Amino acid sequence: MYAEERRRQIASLTAVEGRVNVTELSAKFNVTAETIRRDLAVLDREGVVHRVHGGAVASQSFQTAEFTLDARFRSAPSAKQAIADAAARFLPAAGGGIFLDAGTTTTALADLVSENPTAAQWSIVTNSLPIALNLSKAGLGEVQLLGGQVRAITQAVVGDTALRTLALMRADVAFMGTNALTLDHGLSTADSQEAAVKSAMVTNAHKVVVLCDATKLGNDYLVSFASLDQVDVVITDKAAPETFVESLREREIEVVIAD
Repeated sequence: MYAEERRRQIASLTAVEGRVNVTELSAKFNVTAETIRRDLAVLDREGVVHRVHGGAVASQSFQTAEFTLDARFRSAPSAKQAIADAAARFLPAAGGGIFLDAGTTTTALADLVSENPTAAQWSIVTNSLPIALNLSKAGLGEVQLLGGQVRAITQAVVGDTALRTLALMRADVAFMGTNALTLDHGLSTADSQEAAVKSAMVTNAHKVVVLCDATKLGNDYLVSFASLDQVDVVITDKAAPETFVESLREREIEVVIAD
C-alpha cells in the first residue's frame, strides 16, 4: 500500500472513530510505529487530524481540497473495481434509465456497463466527459452527455444547462460518486456547482446507489448534496469501519461490502 493511500485510510478511520492510536494503526497496516507517527505528522500538517500523545484525534474542519483525476485513479484501485463489480447487480432491467455520476469508481462501473449484453437497451445520462466518451466508443447509442461547462479537475459537466436538462429527466437508478460520507452531513463534495448536478440526479432517481470506498467514510467536504435519507444503497469495501457500517444499516440503508 502506498503511503498516500494509507494516510487516507488513517484519516477516514480517525474521522469515524474520533481517536486512533499508534500501536493499533501499526498493527492494522503492518508497518512500524515510526511510520505511523510520520503519517500522523503529515496529516496533522494538512489539518486533517490533530496529533495527541500516542495517536491522533479527528479534525472537525470541512475539507475543500480536490485531487486530480489521475490521483483519484491511483487511489484504492482494487477497492474501486470491487465496488464497481458489486454495483453492477443494481443495474435496471432492459429498457431502464440510468444516471451515471462523474467519478473514478463510477467510471469503473461504466466500463462494466459497456460490456453488458443488454447495455444498448438502457438510456444512460451522465455528467462525466470520460464516461460519455468510453460508452460511445463501445458503440452504445442511448448515451446522453449533459451540456454545460466542464470542470477541468474532475472533467464533470456543471452549470445551468445541465440542471435544466436534469429537471426534465427521471432515472430508475442513479449511481453516485462522492468525496465524503458522514452520518450528519450526508454526501458531500468540494464544489457547489458539481454538488448541484449531483443533487439533481439524486432527486430525480427512483433508487440512489452510492459508490464510496472506505477512505471517504467519516470525511466531510464543504458542500452537502444529499442526506442519508435520500440514499438507498451504499457500496463500500472491506476496510470500512464496522461501527460506521452498522450506523448506516440502522438508518435502513442497504450496505454492500465489496470483496
